[in-house]
Amino acid sequence: MATLVSLIVPLFNEEKGIPMLASRLGALRERLLPEYELECVLVDDGSRDETVSTIGSYFASFPNVQVLKHGKNRGAGAAMRTGFQGASGDILCTIDADCTFDPLEIPKLFEAMERQKADIAIGSPYHPEGGVENVLPWRLFLSKGASVMHRCISRSKLYSYTSFLRAYRRPVLENVEFASDGFVSVTELLMKALLRGYAAVEVPTVLRRRITGVSKMNVYRNVISHLRLGFSVMYWRFSEGWTNGDAQVRVNERH
Repeated sequence: MATLVSLIVPLFNEEKGIPMLASRLGALRERLLPEYELECVLVDDGSRDETVSTIGSYFASFPNVQVLKHGKNRGAGAAMRTGFQGASGDILCTIDADCTFDPLEIPKLFEAMERQKADIAIGSPYHPEGGVENVLPWRLFLSKGASVMHRCISRSKLYSYTSFLRAYRRPVLENVEFASDGFVSVTELLMKALLRGYAAVEVPTVLRRRITGVSKMNVYRNVISHLRLGFSVMYWRFSEGWTNGDAQVRVNERH
C-alpha cells in the first residue's frame, strides 16, 4: 500500500496565491504516486479575504483534502499544531502557502529520509549547494542570521534552522511539543527534536521571493522570538539534563 503523506499548509490572506498552490500540489500528487498518497491539510488562520472560498473553488476536485479554520489569526505555529492534530499521514510535511519553496522538492526530502534513516528532512537554502533567488535582503539577513545563531548555540551542524519546508516522521510530532505560535515555531520544533536525539538530514533547495501577496512576518517580533529561543536552548542544554544532548545530523544530502 502507498504511504500516506500529510502536507500541512498554513494560510493567512493568501487568496491570490491559491491558484498557484493548487497547481503545484496537483503536480506533486502525481509525482508522488504510486509510492505515496497525498493528504492536503489546509489551515486557514483567520483570513480576512476570500482565501477560504478560493480554496473551495480550486481544490474542489482534489481527493483527500481537509480545510481547517481558525476563527481569528493565531500565527503560523498555531496553524501548524492544528494541522498536525488533524493530519492522518505517517509522514507529515510543512510548506509555505506562497510556494517560495517549490512543493515539487518534497520527494527529495523523502528520498533523503529513507537513504539516511533520518527522522526529519529539511529543505535547506543555506546549504552550500542550496540557493536563494530575489529574496529581499532584509529578510535574507534575518533568516540567515537566526540560522547562524542557532548553529552556534546548538550542537548540530545544520545550515538552515528557519526553513518551513520540512518532512517529519509521525513519532517526532507525537513526542516533541512546541509552544510558539509565530514563525519561530519551526525552529523551536527542530531544536527540541534534535535535543531529544532525533536525526535530521538537510536537502539543498532554492528559496525564492514570493510573487503573490505580502509577507505576514512581524520583523521585530520575529527577532525577539529567536533571541528568546536561543536563551531557552542554552537553558535546556545546560540546566535540565537532557538525556541525549548530542543532536544527530546526518551527512548533508547532495542533489
